[in-house]
Amino acid sequence: MHWLRFLFTLLTLCFFFGCSIPHINVYKDPLTAEEHYQLAMTYEQEGEYEAAVREYKAASKSIAEAYYYLGNIYFTLGEYEKAEKNYKIAIKKLPENPRSYNNLAWLYFIQKKNLKEAESLASQAVELVAEEESAPYRDTLDKIRQALDKERSGPVRPPSETSP
Repeated sequence: MHWLRFLFTLLTLCFFFGCSIPHINVYKDPLTAEEHYQLAMTYEQEGEYEAAVREYKAASKSIAEAYYYLGNIYFTLGEYEKAEKNYKIAIKKLPENPRSYNNLAWLYFIQKKNLKEAESLASQAVELVAEEESAPYRDTLDKIRQALDKERSGPVRPPSETSP
């Protein structure tokens, strides 16, 4: 009899505690990659960069161009390493997109690092576009080449006071 009462009590406790154990529900994302992408663009335009990053990351699983936009946001925020990483992914996934090459070249230019690589990237961007669309890309390339020329010529020394 005690055994039966013990079993009943045990089953009752298992029932009540079993009902209260939390469980994880996994829901399918109701938004498509394109909807995440559009939402990210809206957040970016509104200056809500954290939300835009979250949405671009969700979109990037299916839309490679999202990496380009992630690079732009990180560039804007001054997070240059993240910008560089995302531009490189964008170039790898969409090698025909001149904007990724150009923006990575510009990133290197403003940091005054990897200027030879920046020149190569900017040249590739120019090659990828039609002549009539090349002006902004040529501008980047020209600025990088000017910086390289300055770097090659070395620092300019002021004339000495004893010089004529």
